[in-house]
Amino acid sequence: MQVRRIPLSRPFISDEIRQAVLGVLDSGRFILGPQCQQFERELAQFAGRTHAVLSSSWTAGVYLLHLAMDLRPGDEVIVPSHTAFPSIEPMLHCGAHPVFVDIDDTYCMDPELIEAAITPRTVGILPVHLYGHPADLDHIIEIARRHNLWVIEDCAQAHGALYRNRPVGSIGTAAAFSFYPSKNLTVLGDGGCVLTDDSAIAERVRMLRDHGRRSKYTHEVPGFNLRFNEIQAAVGRVGLRHLAELNAGRRAAAARYRERLAGVVELPQQRQWATAVYHMFVIRHPRRDELAKFLHERGVETGIHYPIPNHQQPAITARFRKIPALPRTEQAVREILSLPIHGQISLEEVDYVSDCIIEFAGRN
Repeated sequence: MQVRRIPLSRPFISDEIRQAVLGVLDSGRFILGPQCQQFERELAQFAGRTHAVLSSSWTAGVYLLHLAMDLRPGDEVIVPSHTAFPSIEPMLHCGAHPVFVDIDDTYCMDPELIEAAITPRTVGILPVHLYGHPADLDHIIEIARRHNLWVIEDCAQAHGALYRNRPVGSIGTAAAFSFYPSKNLTVLGDGGCVLTDDSAIAERVRMLRDHGRRSKYTHEVPGFNLRFNEIQAAVGRVGLRHLAELNAGRRAAAARYRERLAGVVELPQQRQWATAVYHMFVIRHPRRDELAKFLHERGVETGIHYPIPNHQQPAITARFRKIPALPRTEQAVREILSLPIHGQISLEEVDYVSDCIIEFAGRN
């Protein structure tokens, strides 16, 4: 077999994007200008929300969102441990406590475990639509309503995913997207967006991201400089127009992986009510590290998302005494492996990766 180089991900870059960037350079407007304003309107419409507020990153936007929703020291937020650390970072900066629950077989938060984790200090739930597969929101929302909790959807990996034919990000109290370069929708750099139907929350986040002001020289509260820029908004607007076709490319690649690797490795689950967008295509194998090395030697880049669950991160174990045991999460992180996938990956590339994995399985 001829060795090829297959990257784990590849951002969408086109001549249309290049022209959009040049247009901004010619405009002379660079911060929170017309491109940002239009991108916010388009994102709100895309996600079925009244308001979209851009920020410098997902982490920054959710930190401002927590402040706008009055998250306080000692408050508790229920969250999966199996997610990127930034899912919990903003709440930690607010002095709140993440309460970790285990995952189901979609790698999302298991809603059956939420109720037992609720205490008098619980104020909210933060489900993560991990790898582009929606969390089971109906169950989560029902629990939240019964206990008077808010729900923030972490949509960082799920642009365009549907939960029971509704866009993720349209269902909770609020939601947030990331535009990091590997995401389904990227702005070719850091960036994020908070979405909500609550006008007061949206206005508070807008003020906080821009030095606590509504007008240029009147600062109503102490804020931050966590603004978005025109170049990345122009890139994001082009990407948003092409998102459906790029997600279709991811789904086609996932279908081919399923066809080729059925019975060879453990494949990701997809619920009947979910339209997943495969930010990652994550398989499981008991000899994961050996398989990753085998693929690396054949030019195939892989990843582990994530090797250390958040409840075992040093930033958590040094800070909190009571750390739960999460057996499904702890087993998963020993076996998961992310395979190459992006919106423009070819089926020939998928076949090469699959052939390598089948060769490894045949040898072992």
